[in-house]
Amino acid sequence: MKKKNTTTITLDEAMKTKGKTRKDAPPGPALPDDFWKHAKVVYPEAPKEQITVRLDADILEWFKAHGRGYQTRMNAVLRSYVDAHKDEPTAKR
Repeated sequence: MKKKNTTTITLDEAMKTKGKTRKDAPPGPALPDDFWKHAKVVYPEAPKEQITVRLDADILEWFKAHGRGYQTRMNAVLRSYVDAHKDEPTAKR
């Protein structure tokens, strides 16, 4: 196997090699005093798990017909169903 020639550097080091520093960044617009007043911490969603699932052809066709992101929309429908039924007892296997 061929040995890879890679080097790990920090963002600061990468910027310096291009002759840039963070001090070169233009100042952003002034923010109002209450800018962060209603801010919320948003954590990334849990990673999704890849599975194989069998669906009725018309269901899949309907979601795909609505364009890109159909899997995300399918997940949102399932999430909504789970949230609406989360207080119900689960079935035993």
